Amino acid sequence: MTERLSSGLEEVKNDTGRVAFCGPFVLSAITGYGVSKVEDVIRAGRELPPGRKPVVRGTYADEVEAALAHFGYRMELKETFLHKARKERPTLWSWMQKPRNAWAYYILAIHKGKEGHWILVKGVKMCDTFTEGKWTFVVDGPHRGCRIMEIFEVKKAIDA
Repeated sequence: MTERLSSGLEEVKNDTGRVAFCGPFVLSAITGYGVSKVEDVIRAGRELPPGRKPVVRGTYADEVEAALAHFGYRMELKETFLHKARKERPTLWSWMQKPRNAWAYYILAIHKGKEGHWILVKGVKMCDTFTEGKWTFVVDGPHRGCRIMEIFEVKKAIDA
């Protein structure tokens, strides 16, 4: 039997039976674990009353980083644009024109309306809740003109 090489782009496994949000979506695409497992790991880091399992709606960068570490990945802040006015921040499309590691995952915190939103980029493809957990070319994706707040690079932890 021959082993089939793949791109390493996991589709999101939303095994919750309901709508899931961007943080767990991005983490599922990186790790290959279902959204329910990812949400359990995020909830474990929160101070919740015993037995409470609320839907994980919003996530902070430190929660995403802790969940990635649980699954054997490390997340490193590469660039922040929070010190700039929103209109002065780069768009996803302008960032895509710059050189970067084609093998690394990049989690981008972007503006989506008045909300913050996580998207995942690897190579020339992106994945998030708007693509329903499927990988699509950034050029065809819904966020080309969105402004970037922060960029994080994600790699498999060497010591994991």
